[in-house]
Amino acid sequence: MNKKALAILMRARMRPNDLSKLALSPLSNEVNQMLSNSQGNQSGTNVARLATEDGNENLNKQRSFQAVRESMHSAISMNKTEVLDSVLNEFSEGYFSLSFENRSKLLLTLAKEYDLNRTQVRELIKQYLGLQLPSGNAAQSGGVEDEGFLSTFYRIERNLRHSLKPVYEILFERLNTHPGGLKFLTILRADIFSILAEENIASLRALDSYLKEKLSTWLSPAALELHQITWDDPASLLEKIVAYEAVHPISNLIDLKRRLGVGRRCFGYFHSAIPSEPLIFIEVALLKNIAQTIQEVLWDNPPIPENEATCALFYSISSTQPGLAGINLGKFLIKRVITLVKRDMPDISVFATLSPIPGFMQWLLSKLASQSKLAEVEDISCSSADRSGLTFYENVLEPEEERALMDSSGDLAAGKSGMEIMLNLLKPTSHEWTNSAKLLSALKPPLMRLCARYLLQEKKRGKALDSVANFHLQNGAMVQRINWMADRSEIGLHQSAGIMVNYVYRPENIEEYAQSYFSTGHIHSSYDVQRYIQPLTEIESSTD
Repeated sequence: MNKKALAILMRARMRPNDLSKLALSPLSNEVNQMLSNSQGNQSGTNVARLATEDGNENLNKQRSFQAVRESMHSAISMNKTEVLDSVLNEFSEGYFSLSFENRSKLLLTLAKEYDLNRTQVRELIKQYLGLQLPSGNAAQSGGVEDEGFLSTFYRIERNLRHSLKPVYEILFERLNTHPGGLKFLTILRADIFSILAEENIASLRALDSYLKEKLSTWLSPAALELHQITWDDPASLLEKIVAYEAVHPISNLIDLKRRLGVGRRCFGYFHSAIPSEPLIFIEVALLKNIAQTIQEVLWDNPPIPENEATCALFYSISSTQPGLAGINLGKFLIKRVITLVKRDMPDISVFATLSPIPGFMQWLLSKLASQSKLAEVEDISCSSADRSGLTFYENVLEPEEERALMDSSGDLAAGKSGMEIMLNLLKPTSHEWTNSAKLLSALKPPLMRLCARYLLQEKKRGKALDSVANFHLQNGAMVQRINWMADRSEIGLHQSAGIMVNYVYRPENIEEYAQSYFSTGHIHSSYDVQRYIQPLTEIESSTD
């Protein structure tokens, strides 16, 4: 094994599993520094020693909350540019030294005490409402007298715009232009998420919303650089790809090299303020056809010659910064990659994904449990006609699906109804049903049909309930196909009973599909998916 491969392997192994918790750790700054400077086994020893230091020693190193609060105030109020950098450094270093409890206190202080001045806002609104509007077309006449008359409006409007900006905007703006400040702001926002997860605080939510707007502006596509990540990139970058891969974990160096080799592409969005790691990256497989299983993507050995490829399959997209959640960098990344691949490989005409369905099993098990419980409570033993009169009862199984499950369950699961049997089969984490050909045959029709229903019909606030579906649909994709037993991994079976979905991006329709989904919630889908939940006549009548 060469030195580069060894470095990637060792650094990736030392990476914490839960990166969001690192942002909350008082040692996060030191650990990040250790990781970036580490080499081989010596680094592993240093990090292990750091992680096992006595808690009292760490507490002794922490600065007092009051000192960090004062440095934050100075960073906001100080106007001497020659010392501002040192003040911002002092604040960020002090922030990292705080415990989670004190970080929470500091962020609440920032949200409440450095908010906008509402008394001033109310006074300006009163002044504005007290002005008499110019009559007729006076505002458009452009005379000197008219300009003088309107100057009061302009002045109050300018003051009102200024007063509606919270004071903490100054801190955000200054940190954004400070070396390392953008990365610090993403950690700050990740901490806000953790606090809001425990308690919904209005002032802190407003702080988060404002910071999100700022980050969205600073991370516009024009400010980001698209870079193709290859095996020739530094080991420090490649180990981050291993660490941050969120969809299909990279198992070893051979796996990593395959994903960066022939027939594969990896692209990342980088920002000049965080040059050492991508903000988000996407992995692409060049194939003859749209893949139906993740196994054929990850273990396609050898890959087809690139000049035979007609499909670019996006099989993994991962964000590296928890603090950028809710900022849709993926939309711009996918569009840029499509444009780049079309330019470099004109024979590729299909752009698709092979995506997980992370919320399907949670939704299905909840539905089966509630309906089985309702059936038991209501003691439903009457005819199907009588059952239909029960407002909340829904047998999610078709009659033939129910019979097949009743006949196939054997010793693995018992139940009074097909829904109860299905629940008892799918609920255990052992997934024993996957080892029975008879059960696989009985479960496939209802699972595929209910998965299509989940993707196309189950919504929240008018948008797809599944987070990954919502992501691709709002980016302008359509639901092309759902694939049985496409991911047999533990997480694939746990999330979606092994089912995966292909979304297709048609460059000529991306904007149209995105707009219709945004405005009406309409989900574009193929006949192959619609047929699971709609009669043929309805599909034909809805097809242009």
